[in-house]
Amino acid sequence: MLNNSEYSNQKVLVLGLAKSGVSAAKLLHRLGALVTVNDKKKFDDNKDAQALLDEGVTVITGSHPVALLDEGFTLMVKNPGIPYSNPMVVRAQELGIPVITEPELAYSVSDSSWVGITGSNGKTTTTTLIGLMLNEREGAGRAFDAGNIGIPVSGVVQKAGKADTVVCELSSFMLVGIKTLHPHIAVLTNIYEAHLDWHGSRENYVKAKMRLTMNQTPEDYFIMNWDLPEMHTLAKQSKATIVPCSRKGAAGARATLTDGWLCFDGERIMKADEMQIPGAHNIENALAAIAAAKLSGTPNEAIVDVLRRFTGVKHRIQYVTSIDGRKVYNDSKATNVEASTVALSAFKKPIVLLAGGLDRHLSMADLLPLVKQHVRAMVTFGETAPLMEQLATQAGIPFTRTANVKTAVPLAFEASQPGDVILLSPAAASWDQYPNFEVRGDEFIAAVTSYAEKKE
Repeated sequence: MLNNSEYSNQKVLVLGLAKSGVSAAKLLHRLGALVTVNDKKKFDDNKDAQALLDEGVTVITGSHPVALLDEGFTLMVKNPGIPYSNPMVVRAQELGIPVITEPELAYSVSDSSWVGITGSNGKTTTTTLIGLMLNEREGAGRAFDAGNIGIPVSGVVQKAGKADTVVCELSSFMLVGIKTLHPHIAVLTNIYEAHLDWHGSRENYVKAKMRLTMNQTPEDYFIMNWDLPEMHTLAKQSKATIVPCSRKGAAGARATLTDGWLCFDGERIMKADEMQIPGAHNIENALAAIAAAKLSGTPNEAIVDVLRRFTGVKHRIQYVTSIDGRKVYNDSKATNVEASTVALSAFKKPIVLLAGGLDRHLSMADLLPLVKQHVRAMVTFGETAPLMEQLATQAGIPFTRTANVKTAVPLAFEASQPGDVILLSPAAASWDQYPNFEVRGDEFIAAVTSYAEKKE
């Protein structure tokens, strides 16, 4: 980490805690800033705020008092999920106070090389694969996974040195709040329709994603999914060297699926069917990871070793267990239609689908062909349960509505047959019932475990 005196005695407001806010506050405090944290959760129930107070950080909880911003702050570090329409953020901007997100703060004190990964789907799997591959290099520094993967970057940069690499998953929420962040290698896995309730339009969402490359130069690399026509247009906005990836044989691609082989610059690396993770989407993730690894000097043997042993990321088409001939998968990270489309396409066996969640007033129509083709029955819950039931009716399959993921599990087994796949792939965010998709997925796994124990 750089010995950065920029923040010494600077008055900084950290708005919103959670993992990233706590980590940002601790980093700023270490750098000598005069830190105030403001979190909506009441103090008595706020262990993070209590711990920060014990460390000497000023803590204000229970509400977001706009008048607080009249106390001479020179910087706001905003929790990525807080929208720019929030009165605190609006007031900060009126006062000319810079508003950034935690990855920008971390980058400003980092002396490591960065790989940045974003996209609508596949970010975490690609981030994890790249980190694993880079850590297989001999004689190179260590790679640290960080960011939206669930590991605050401002903690990682305090451990990562000049010879190391920060492999950072960056959400669109995070990217809106960056100014100088400059990855040597950037990866855009794909862009679909997502988070429009937060960004206001698809155009704004795409603009947020493209901020990943805004500080890159021709000496840097921008890895893009060349099978999506939109990428060809977006590539013109980047000054970086474009590195196209293609599963479908797009002209000009450097990372490709060719005759069943994963290749880079025409060199065969391994057969795609030797990978442990299922689905065409994971071939795309692997190609992006291979490109990043090869550009970082990783030998083929290391790449092959990782892809042969990697079995997936938790909550992303994660194999849970087999019970009475049914294979159970947790895809709680499927918070949009596109992600569930990927999951449904990954299996050849009949599926009993558990689906539902936050209603963002988006169409579910794109799921209909796959529901007709792959789904035996559906168990629905959450705000979008009626939308999912319309799909089931159109597809001519039975459905049952229930309270939540926990109560859905036994109903899914009742609706299934030996040889089926039981799949949690909600096609919606979790926030109508759960704090995040991880909690939703953990409840599903716990319910499956409980069901298995009762069967014994």
